Amino acid sequence: MTDPITCPECGGAKGERLGALFLACRFCGGLGWVGAEHEPAEQPPPPEAPPPAWEHRIWQDPAVAAALPCRHCMGARKTITVQAGRLVARDCAHCPPAA
Repeated sequence: MTDPITCPECGGAKGERLGALFLACRFCGGLGWVGAEHEPAEQPPPPEAPPPAWEHRIWQDPAVAAALPCRHCMGARKTITVQAGRLVARDCAHCPPAA
C-alpha cells in the first residue's frame, strides 16, 4: 500500500462531465486519488459471451413462454439468415409443421 496520490487518469477531477451527466473515473472510482486502501486492482477478465437468445432466462417466465411459442423465430414461423451477403428467409426448423 502507498500513500494517497492524485489519480494519474483523471488528475484529481474525479471523473468527466458530459452535459448534465457525470462519469466517475474508472481508475480511482471517483475519489480523485489512489493509494492506501484504495489502491487500484488489476482489471477483471472480460465477462463470458452472453447466451444465445433462445437460452435466455426470460423463457422461464410462463407468460413469456406461452405468448411466444418458439424461442428461435418468436412465433413468426420463419428465420432470417445472412448467406453470401443476402438475407435468406426459411421456415423455422424448430416449429412444428403448420396444420
